[in-house]
Amino acid sequence: MLLAIDVGNTNIVLGGIRDGKQVFSARLKSDRSKTADQYALDLQGVLNLYGVRPDEIEGGILSSVVPYLQSVIPEAVRILTGIKLMIVEPGIRTGLNVRTDDPSSVGSDLIVAAVAARAKYPTPIAIVDMGTATTLSVIIHDNEYVGGMIIPGLWTSMNALSANAAQLPYIDLKGPAKLIGTNTIDCMRSGAINGTAAMLDGLLDRLEAELGAPVTPILTGGLSELIAPSCQHRFRLEPDILIDGLMILYEKNRSPKGV
Repeated sequence: MLLAIDVGNTNIVLGGIRDGKQVFSARLKSDRSKTADQYALDLQGVLNLYGVRPDEIEGGILSSVVPYLQSVIPEAVRILTGIKLMIVEPGIRTGLNVRTDDPSSVGSDLIVAAVAARAKYPTPIAIVDMGTATTLSVIIHDNEYVGGMIIPGLWTSMNALSANAAQLPYIDLKGPAKLIGTNTIDCMRSGAINGTAAMLDGLLDRLEAELGAPVTPILTGGLSELIAPSCQHRFRLEPDILIDGLMILYEKNRSPKGV
């Protein structure tokens, strides 16, 4: 079994892949205060939950946007399974032509998602990942990653709004998001969901106008299923796009004898 791990600022996404198919997916909280031993226990708990023995893990790959955890998580996996993780970092073969000002500074999660999207959809592609930040990545001409946008994440914005406006509460975004709210909570929910959907629709309209071609829009991340129904563009929901991309990169880069 292959263990695919994507470390984000808020969550760590784990995927177990056997014979090219995902057999489990789990999330842990990204915690910069934990040691490798503590994460080894967390990982052991996830494997136990899904009935996987540590000795079944034959290889693994890691993508991380948290520098501290990029060293801690591989050590945790080594403690638990004895394997050495492949790391998504500059120099890894991706099949992408990264045409940004500084290709080495592009987040590994953005590259992983782009690899998976390019394998499944026609270009041009716009990938929106809704996490701590909302990112938009653009791929054109089959394999050219040309850049994108970084936007304050929905929860990041809502928490800042509630923290800085004395009369606005912290709210749950789940529930009906009618366009015209008639109380404070409904108004905040409408602004969050309908406002975000309108922003994404507007950005895609502008992107298509700039590229002069229809764009394949992909939506992923924790809030994607909440926002997609309110969008006018038909987004392709891809909740496991990072796990898919990590699997592709592992196969593309592993040696015949393994990692």
